[in-house]
Amino acid sequence: MTATSAIEAITDRIRERSRPTRETYLGRLDEAVGKGVNRAVLSCGNLAHGFAACVPGDKAALAGDTIANLGIITSYNDMLSAHQPFETFPALIKQAAREAGGVAQVAGGVPAMCDGVTQGRPGMELSLFSRDVIAMATAIGLSHDMFDAAVYLGVCDKIVPGLVIGALTFGHLPAVFIPAGPMTSGLPNDEKARIRQLYAEGKIGRAELLEAESKSYHGPGTCTFYGTANSNQMLMEIMGLHLPGASFVNPGTPLRDALTREAARRALAITALGNDFRPAGRMIDERSVVNGVVGLHATGGSTNHTIHLIAMAAAAGIALTWQDISDLSDAVPLLARVYPNGLADVNHFHAAGGMGFLIRELLDAGLLHEDVETVWGTGLRPYAVEAKLTPDGSVAREPAPAVSGDEKVLTPFPKAFQPTGGLKVLEGNLGRAIIKTSAVKPERRVVEAPALVFDGQEALNAAFKAGQLDRDFVAVVRFQGPKANGMPELHRLTTVLGVIQDRGHKVALVTDGRMSGASGKIPAAIHVTPEAVEGGMIGRIRDGDVIRVDGETGRLEVLVDAAELAARPAPRPDLTANGYGMGRELFAGFRAMAGRADMGAAVFG
Repeated sequence: MTATSAIEAITDRIRERSRPTRETYLGRLDEAVGKGVNRAVLSCGNLAHGFAACVPGDKAALAGDTIANLGIITSYNDMLSAHQPFETFPALIKQAAREAGGVAQVAGGVPAMCDGVTQGRPGMELSLFSRDVIAMATAIGLSHDMFDAAVYLGVCDKIVPGLVIGALTFGHLPAVFIPAGPMTSGLPNDEKARIRQLYAEGKIGRAELLEAESKSYHGPGTCTFYGTANSNQMLMEIMGLHLPGASFVNPGTPLRDALTREAARRALAITALGNDFRPAGRMIDERSVVNGVVGLHATGGSTNHTIHLIAMAAAAGIALTWQDISDLSDAVPLLARVYPNGLADVNHFHAAGGMGFLIRELLDAGLLHEDVETVWGTGLRPYAVEAKLTPDGSVAREPAPAVSGDEKVLTPFPKAFQPTGGLKVLEGNLGRAIIKTSAVKPERRVVEAPALVFDGQEALNAAFKAGQLDRDFVAVVRFQGPKANGMPELHRLTTVLGVIQDRGHKVALVTDGRMSGASGKIPAAIHVTPEAVEGGMIGRIRDGDVIRVDGETGRLEVLVDAAELAARPAPRPDLTANGYGMGRELFAGFRAMAGRADMGAAVFG
């Protein structure tokens, strides 16, 4: 089925807007492809360095230019649960490559930091910038010019977007993304949230909180709520960079290993040495990007992707905007309820039918472009499947179930949870912002209340502990943008503001910072741009100014006379403490170069 006229119209305007940059990008890609197998142009000394540490059989294979070599870019570390499973993946990939007549080498590693560990800490101020570091590290790994294709091992928040930017920068190479999968289900997410709220209110101690958190995050794999990490996995599958059915299979299982081996074989099959060459930069086009945004809306995905998708698309010469994302939200219904948009986790989503069910429903409704190229082949319909393990240990695929296993978690298109995706652009005299309403109750989506202004989340938390926030108010947390301090997530505010909301008060958040993909129940105008440090009007708000956050009509306004607002002097807070400690000294250049949130907040391009 072809996409609806609304989806086609938005895709067409993205295509037209992108034409100059996309044509330049594709011209450079074709130039790189035209150079042929890259090892053939390396000097003997270059090549000898490139395979010096290989086993003898691999050395012999790489001495010529007719054997495909896979570069493995890995985000493995054994501190973080999501990335620990990748420890064993290179060996599986190398074995599968040899069995298929190719070679695989670990081309390089990229950093992988966890927002869950750094929440509320100075290290969080490196988080967004780590995406661009990862893209750069990917480029360094692939710059040796030894590879015919690359496979990317990454899962979490900034890691996958950074890897995608790197992969599209090397878009003349085929790219297959290989996930590790979610950890098995632990303490239910609603119970975890309840315990956090009790702790915030001082009703339980740290020991009880740590016990609950440890039962939630208890083993290898991604966290099971539907935050940025699992939104990443959805995106990679619906955009055709994963193999069909690969995203949400638990680590350490025979099916997970079989999918990893299959991904290596598929990457070898789509190099320029074969008959099905699929360079990543041509495979990912405007239709693929729109499919990713549609998937984000249909699943109630992370607000972080209103930044990341723009930066990812730009790496392929595609100019995606917030307005495109917002307009697609109006056209796409919510089909999944996974915490924080519901009580289920991603394992429940997968068991109910998962990505195969979702993709089929969206295709049948005309909300996805079916005529795309993927790492699996032509067309997205082959992704409307469920991956299974056969008795001989290989992967088989069956059509996705006709009926959802749990319609409270994953519903068919005619029974959508709500008619829109819930990500909306807000505009008004405070600038532009993003709001996610899919987890906010309808009666709480419009808040008009006096402002309480804070220059950081620590000040708001201190006011809460002092009992100063038992009232209706709009929390304005400013100087949290990319140029001010790297745009940290302010997820810890969710619990505090949630307590106040649960006491019966009207409360909302307005900030030029980010919120976690796990944030939801509080109406939050985030990513406000221009940010305060660049003279944005968010910096001119004073305590008591009445602010209207309207998630229904898309307005963000301070109800102050325009002349008075403009005449107010811009505050000049002391931000020097943001410049040192936990490595922040090394990122001064990044803060200076960072782009606006609505342009992807990148430090390049």
